[in-house]
Amino acid sequence: MTFSIKPGILCLLFLNVLLLSCSDEPVRVSLRFDTVVENGTVIDGTGAAAYSADVFITDGKLVRIGQLEMLSEQADVAIGRRIDASGRLVAPGFIDVHSHGDPLQTPQFENFLAQGVTTITLGQDGASPDTEDLSDWMEQVSDRGIGVNLAMFVGHGTLRELSGIGRNPEPGPDAMQRMLELLDRNLKVAFGLSTGLEYTPGLYADSSELLALAETVGRNNRVIMSHMRNEDDDQIEASMAELIAQGEYAPVHIAHMKSVYGKGAARAEELLDLMAQARSRGFQVTADVYPYNASYTGIGILFPAWAKTREQFDQALDLRREELAEHLRNRVNLRNGPQATLLGTEPYTGKTLADLEAELNQSFEQILIDVIGPEGASGAYFVMDDALQSRLLSDPFVGVSSDGSPTGFHPRGHGTFAKIIEEYVVNRESLELTEAIRKMTSFAADVLGIADRGRIVSGMAADLVIFDPARVTATATYPQPHQLAAGFDLVMVNGEVAFADGAAASELFGRVLRP
Repeated sequence: MTFSIKPGILCLLFLNVLLLSCSDEPVRVSLRFDTVVENGTVIDGTGAAAYSADVFITDGKLVRIGQLEMLSEQADVAIGRRIDASGRLVAPGFIDVHSHGDPLQTPQFENFLAQGVTTITLGQDGASPDTEDLSDWMEQVSDRGIGVNLAMFVGHGTLRELSGIGRNPEPGPDAMQRMLELLDRNLKVAFGLSTGLEYTPGLYADSSELLALAETVGRNNRVIMSHMRNEDDDQIEASMAELIAQGEYAPVHIAHMKSVYGKGAARAEELLDLMAQARSRGFQVTADVYPYNASYTGIGILFPAWAKTREQFDQALDLRREELAEHLRNRVNLRNGPQATLLGTEPYTGKTLADLEAELNQSFEQILIDVIGPEGASGAYFVMDDALQSRLLSDPFVGVSSDGSPTGFHPRGHGTFAKIIEEYVVNRESLELTEAIRKMTSFAADVLGIADRGRIVSGMAADLVIFDPARVTATATYPQPHQLAAGFDLVMVNGEVAFADGAAASELFGRVLRP
């Protein structure tokens, strides 16, 4: 059967629609939101000024930024959950561009959630999971669950091992091609390549190898995140030049930038100028720092390149013991002496090399050789200058990382992002709050290439942190580094409350991200 509308009736229908549209009575619609964070002051992560707004969330996404009161005048609004942020700031969840941990062992990452971090990066310093297919490992993490979002990197040192190169300083063409193929495959699911050129086996790579890797990274539109070859003040410029050269092919980023035993803001200016010169040539060069003047890594950092592995160390004991002792003596003294190395591994936890000297009645170089060895401990090293590091932090192209983990014996893993706000924003007033938030959110997202996080804008993932900056405290200390940060009242991950009232939720709301 065919239905038809006569011309006269069609005109009448059109007139009725026109009259309805011209009516003084507004047409009300019904809207429903999963969550509304109301009455807060929004800092959107871009560096723009703070403003009052309510934040509307549905299906784990930010769907509207505006005023609930005004919206309610125009529509019938249903809200699943209301969160009152009166007297507090609402910011994007923080993004840690250089972090550590094992999500298969400690999936919750409460240490990061407690300081407002909703996204971390793993696979850093050249070491990623020992698998040829990183996607399989990522699926395993996703299936088990994770408390924060995770952005993975492919480790250069791991690629060397998987391709059979290992510590070979001159890999053959077949092995080199194998490494490049592994990198290319895994960059499909990772956010970049990480290099750890001060560690075995990355330290054996020459510039031609690194440039070949950089070409592959560039073709995949990813970033190179580097623990540079040498962070000592007399070597750092050469290390930066080596990394910047890779910037011809891909964006490059200096991980946990520092000048070991360098001094003063003027020295920081010189290093920042090297980055600025590279950017003026069209290279993308960025960096991050953490707000502590002690680094933390394995004790092997003190040993020469020819005595870092167990095999090398045993040979050095037989053939070069006195040379090794002299190297360790000079290096430790150059790094502010034995009292500036605080060990974080049992049975030495909480003791400095100077403490062990007194306890064992031996010189620290003897202790390093005969008691600890290059693989026997990790420690914090008080080798950085506050004026220099603070100047680095103030640069707009330098962001924030913790370089920390849930278990490392260093306060940075539990306190970094809180300390940025407590010390540099509130106490020193050397960093504007909006700029500090930008460094920890949109800047980090842009460096990593994460498109849907780091800003409070409609369409972004609903990763949020609610806090009063005056109450934020980094409670972790060097003697007690595992104390959770205080003052971040509520943290949302993908639209769910992941941390509140001083504790993480029992459920895991994070996601394994892919580019």
